[in-house]
Amino acid sequence: MSYKKLFKLIIIAISLGSFTSCIATKEFQEPEIDAVEHLYPFEQLSLDSTTLANMPWQKLFNDQQLQSLIHEALENNLNLKQAIQQIKIAQANYFQGKMAFVPNISLNGDVTLNHPSDNDIQGKTDVGLASLYTAAVQASWELPIWGKLTSAKRAAYAQLVQTQVARRAVQTELIANVTTAYYQLLALKKKLDIANETLQNRMESLQTLKALKEAGRATGADVQQSVAIRYAAEVLIPDLKQSIVETENFISNLLGRPPGKINTTTLATQEPISSPKVGVPASLVRNRPDIIRAEYAFRQAFHLTNNARTYFYPSLTLTASGGFKSLDLGDLLLPASMFANIIAGLTQPILNNGVNKARLTQAKASQQQALLQLKQTIITAGSEVTDALSSYKKAKKKMELRENQLDALQRAVNDSEKLLQFGQANYTNVLTARQNLLSARLEAVNDKLQLLKSGVTLYRALGGGWKGFDKSDSTQVMNANQ
Repeated sequence: MSYKKLFKLIIIAISLGSFTSCIATKEFQEPEIDAVEHLYPFEQLSLDSTTLANMPWQKLFNDQQLQSLIHEALENNLNLKQAIQQIKIAQANYFQGKMAFVPNISLNGDVTLNHPSDNDIQGKTDVGLASLYTAAVQASWELPIWGKLTSAKRAAYAQLVQTQVARRAVQTELIANVTTAYYQLLALKKKLDIANETLQNRMESLQTLKALKEAGRATGADVQQSVAIRYAAEVLIPDLKQSIVETENFISNLLGRPPGKINTTTLATQEPISSPKVGVPASLVRNRPDIIRAEYAFRQAFHLTNNARTYFYPSLTLTASGGFKSLDLGDLLLPASMFANIIAGLTQPILNNGVNKARLTQAKASQQQALLQLKQTIITAGSEVTDALSSYKKAKKKMELRENQLDALQRAVNDSEKLLQFGQANYTNVLTARQNLLSARLEAVNDKLQLLKSGVTLYRALGGGWKGFDKSDSTQVMNANQ
């Protein structure tokens, strides 16, 4: 066969591969998800195209100390580094899939020494000891017909995008965890300040009560109750300090550093999200990393199903070799020593049809699983958004009511203490008022913390926090030609 005929054969085979791939495989279509249009309770939300997820986290969380911690976490968090390494593994797998379209070429050189038996054909013809020198190039190529290699490459591409999006998910979760833990630490420090302040006030009140007892306007029982309530405030302090240490250690772990102190500002300086916009449901699908990841998991399963179908069709392989072969090393590179051969092989599966059927059944089931997982991920995302938004609104309402409660309790404490000094009130009323005020002050801290945390949770639930992290991230890969 001449080289021109071989070239024509290859062109025909490639054209045939493009045509036959349409026969063996199916074209990918986006799955229809009915739940997307009903993710949010429309009667409770004013939906527009604006979504909180599009806001960079640097603008949303403007506390300089918090920003410094988030930057450190993005640089040093070990889980995020693992996700980046997983991307490199997937990139190598994708490259390996692309290389399947390229012929496998190898260079061989060998020397063969042959001494035949005196009793075989060569021995009878007095050939004797002979040496054969060979230098050759060998190539083998499975032609991409039926879409077998193409579907495998597309499956590898979908897996690559999943790892890229997985890094987004890790980053979004990391920012949310650092911010939430930071707010938790601020709340604990505020509670510790309240406990220390309350302890100081009650120690002063105890001295005042002892003076009232000396004046005959209080009893010994009142003094002992005052001592007890003083210790009730002090006993809060060890637990709060322990919680502060544990929270600082948790943040240090997120930062990829050994346990240690975390510098903070104050809870009073933190501003909650002023206008939580969730956007339309379609924006959630575009922004949530776990939804995008589930979409590409479905793509991967779809292309693997196509790949499983191609095993029912024959494979066409071209094998070629050429080079120099000579009995004399000195004549190896002479034109007369050149040789070449080409072999075209067609393999049709027959006895392993059961294996192929099992492979296809498994691939179809995996594809259906991936579709169900995608639907579940979307529904879960919608629930998380509505839960976070509801928590935000409830916390905001609670803070307004708590202000009124604190104002009333503070007046009750002041009035009862004045009445006690003039012997017109029972000390039990004073104790009750003080305890109620302490509890309300601590609950006010919890209200502020809930409002801040619900804003962070809403931001994460909408898929915020990953944009602008790395200009060379998966956006380029996802937009690349498959």
